[in-house]
Amino acid sequence: MADKPKKPQKLKARLPRGLEDRDPMAIRATRQMVEKIRVVYELYGFEPVETPAMEYTDALGKFLPDQDRPNEGVFSFQDDDEQWISLRYDLTAPLARYVAENFDTLPKPYRSYRAGYVFRNEKPGPGRFRQFMQFDADTVGSATPAADAEICMMAADTMEALGIARGQYVVKVNNRKVLDGVRDAVGIADDGQWLTIMRAIDKLDRLGLGGVRQLLGEGRKDESGDFTKGAGLKEDDIALVLSTIEQSAPIDPRLSASAIGQQGRDELDQISKLVTAAGYGEDRIKIDPSVVRGLEYYTGPVYEVELLLDTKDEKGRPVRFGSVGGGGRYDGLVSRFRGEPVPATGFSIGVSRLQAALTLLGKLDTRPEFGPVVVTVFDRDRVADYQKMVATLRASGIRAELYLGNPKNMGNQLKYADRRNAPCVIIQGSDEKARGEVQIKDLIEGAKAAAAIASNQEWRETRPAQFSCSEADLVAKVREVLARHDVGWG
Repeated sequence: MADKPKKPQKLKARLPRGLEDRDPMAIRATRQMVEKIRVVYELYGFEPVETPAMEYTDALGKFLPDQDRPNEGVFSFQDDDEQWISLRYDLTAPLARYVAENFDTLPKPYRSYRAGYVFRNEKPGPGRFRQFMQFDADTVGSATPAADAEICMMAADTMEALGIARGQYVVKVNNRKVLDGVRDAVGIADDGQWLTIMRAIDKLDRLGLGGVRQLLGEGRKDESGDFTKGAGLKEDDIALVLSTIEQSAPIDPRLSASAIGQQGRDELDQISKLVTAAGYGEDRIKIDPSVVRGLEYYTGPVYEVELLLDTKDEKGRPVRFGSVGGGGRYDGLVSRFRGEPVPATGFSIGVSRLQAALTLLGKLDTRPEFGPVVVTVFDRDRVADYQKMVATLRASGIRAELYLGNPKNMGNQLKYADRRNAPCVIIQGSDEKARGEVQIKDLIEGAKAAAAIASNQEWRETRPAQFSCSEADLVAKVREVLARHDVGWG
């Protein structure tokens, strides 16, 4: 007896970890956000540019997001010329390549913005995705602190344009030169040890001064018992670092000897004066010595936008959003291509992260968008008539579609229209056709009326929210339905 043929193995549908599918509501909310950000950026004189999602790996440089795995924080492959190509991990490194390649034709300073997905080859986790959207704005070719001050003001204006009130956010500003002054004073030659110190400072908001002190010393054991090795600083050096990040602490005399540290403090003073003169008080933009920012390419002022308000997630658990955007000055990034100094500064909004925050805060419209008007098929042999109605509606700017499923059951067609969130459906049987009429069923009004009807008999007798009109009045009557329910198109 011959063996039965094996059934073909079904392919399992599964999404890779660290990625997400996005439905129409999420896409619409992103579109709303991006448009509001774009308006602010263009108000400041920035213009759009778009670079590819892939770059030669050497163009991205060593400035990768995952410092524990140098040159491994990106997704890379070799092309047919054996050149290494990587997916971009941010939008700044590709901009540096673009400016360097088009340097002679671009106006300087060059002000541009761009939005797009970036990719991180990192271990996925809560709030950590392998693909997420950013929206950047950069000024290339200006060394003045006024360019940094302008970016900070634009960041504040963007938050308010998105519906985040004053007192619910703050733009925090520091300068990497101040931190370089600390490095000089402490005498740190080892880059790895300095990186450990920077990471410790960056955890101030979460761990407080006590936790940072432990990480600057021998190390810290967390609540789970896991031990994180510290930077191994001596007690007087720990005191110097802590005095730098405490806003009210006096400047340690050892810091005064560092020229680069003093230059950083002078630049912060200039930024503070500029934003104050423009009407941005400390409730919106403030100097904060604890701001570090993660990427190594920053060379001067760095800034971070923090949401200050607490809220709760869908399960009622408290959520503190923290940073939703940031940036800084990166005077060495374009210079790698040019062999000459090219100052630059920029700011990036984490669109995906900020969208999650705005959704929980109720600042984005997450209601399902109305679908198209659905023209049903009452008589199979009259599809051309129904398609003509669809074309008439579309020609008038009304979203419309013809029901393309099996037209045998009108009830299934109406269920389909409900699932499409259609505001109304169009029905025309042979009797209506003979009279030159159509039936319009207002599904929104019908749903309200149905909730108040007690019996099927009453439903059959009243047929709520369904009415006839002439074929010539189809567009006008559909517009009336859309206007009645404030449908935002047509």
